[in-house]
Amino acid sequence: MKPSTLKQILLITDGCSNRGEDPAAVAALANAQHITVNVIGILEEGHTEHSLSLDEVENIAKAGGGVSQLIYKQALTETVQMVTKQAMTQTIEGVVNRELKQILGPGNTLDDLPPEKRGDVLEVVEEISETANLEVLILVDTSASMHHKLPVVKEALIDLSISMNARLGNNKFAILGFPGKRDPAVKVMEWTERLENVSSVFPKLATGGVTPTGPALREAIHEFSRQSLPKRTDGISEYEEFGS
Repeated sequence: MKPSTLKQILLITDGCSNRGEDPAAVAALANAQHITVNVIGILEEGHTEHSLSLDEVENIAKAGGGVSQLIYKQALTETVQMVTKQAMTQTIEGVVNRELKQILGPGNTLDDLPPEKRGDVLEVVEEISETANLEVLILVDTSASMHHKLPVVKEALIDLSISMNARLGNNKFAILGFPGKRDPAVKVMEWTERLENVSSVFPKLATGGVTPTGPALREAIHEFSRQSLPKRTDGISEYEEFGS
């Protein structure tokens, strides 16, 4: 029943996709490959929606089997942790439900169990959440409107790393930013167990350009399959590739 590794894409953006393929369709492709897509939309102060579409945020997460949240930037740190943990639990419950269907027959889910049995299963879900291996590919919007939000994103990711490394399971993180100068997304940080190095990278990132969310999500999917390729020894990629 225990999933060997939980894979997540965490998309952090403050604007609608305006270039390339439908991001919800790409998120569905990720979900079909057992990669959950979660979306955090950052709102501008004093605006309830700004240029960010609630529908797009929800549709991407729903297609990707993940969690979505619209927030103001000062709430980003706790939201990043909450969304990551909530998506882990949701993914594990999905695995448990599939197992229950095999044991109890079609049409039976966790909610159909008697309260005492449901409690036992939820304890197992909690235990797996604590011990399963976790891979999180963080996909950060670096379009022009994100310029003053990136310092908050940096702090949120450092706090996420600290929080997740308190778990018993192994964690791996990588960061892609979008758009790049020539590509839909560019790697900011190689796969690592800790995200402390973002402090040296984020202040140097250039912002600007369009918001190719769909193509960037496709790059994020590909990144999971590139882990076996040789990596740079410093764990950081060429941040100069960012922006326009």
